[in-house]
Amino acid sequence: MTKSQARLAKHAEKFSRSAKRVVKSRFPHRPLAQAAEQWQVSQHLAVNSASALVFDQKTGNALFQKNASEITPIASITKLMTAMVVLDSAPDLQAMISIGEDDIDSLRGSRSRLPVGLSISRETALLLALMSSENRAAHALARHYPGGMPAFITAMNAKANALGMYNTRFDDPTGLSSANVSTAHDLARMVAAAYRYPLIRAWSTTAEASIDISGQSLTFRNTNPLVSHSDWAVGLSKTGYIHEAGRCLVMQAWLTDKPVVIVLLDSAGKLTRVGDANRIKRWMEYTQQRDTARALAASGNAS
Repeated sequence: MTKSQARLAKHAEKFSRSAKRVVKSRFPHRPLAQAAEQWQVSQHLAVNSASALVFDQKTGNALFQKNASEITPIASITKLMTAMVVLDSAPDLQAMISIGEDDIDSLRGSRSRLPVGLSISRETALLLALMSSENRAAHALARHYPGGMPAFITAMNAKANALGMYNTRFDDPTGLSSANVSTAHDLARMVAAAYRYPLIRAWSTTAEASIDISGQSLTFRNTNPLVSHSDWAVGLSKTGYIHEAGRCLVMQAWLTDKPVVIVLLDSAGKLTRVGDANRIKRWMEYTQQRDTARALAASGNAS
């Protein structure tokens, strides 16, 4: 053991003894003391989203969960399933599809920079649906699916069932319908499945892209600012919002050398879901540092 490791081990041991004295003084009985110790650790992570799940892809374990089995509207998180169903049909991604009157959002009146009559490639439509959550692009993709919209919705629900998403229901391909519902547990399955599609990984984490729209170059940006943040290694991303669902965010990312899936549902306020994601990141970093210090302290005692 080096001198620096010895100093760190000594500090960790001193901190551990101090913490145990506090716990024992407040909770003299051993079961209560253990519960208090777990409670203290859990307090390092408090998320404001109504439902949350942090899932370790490597071990299959849930690292943190909050109301993860609660069924709730999922808004544009839906578009991950839309993209999978489109790609499962092995379409010609360079084929052109049109934006039609049926693609206008008559339910919520959301705006779009894709005018009726525009022809774009299926590839561009998928990019815009995943990166910028373009509703008209997602709707047009489903409308041009073999068998049309009814067949597409059927395929979405069949895919969900095949993935074991038994508390999930899709009613439209955009997420504008509050009838699109799921749980954090189910969405973790969906994110893990979507991560197996290289194109979904690439398009959902593209920071921005310039697209030719009716002869004019327009810049579209990712709805998740963390994809371009140097402190994050995001492998897949999707945001969502409608009033009934609140602000939602799902991601695959590497944190403390672990591949994790993060699901955050029904966040109040525009910045809450990003704030929760950053809190999860700091919590995992703290946990790794704590465990390293404890391991060094144990090895120091053993020697």
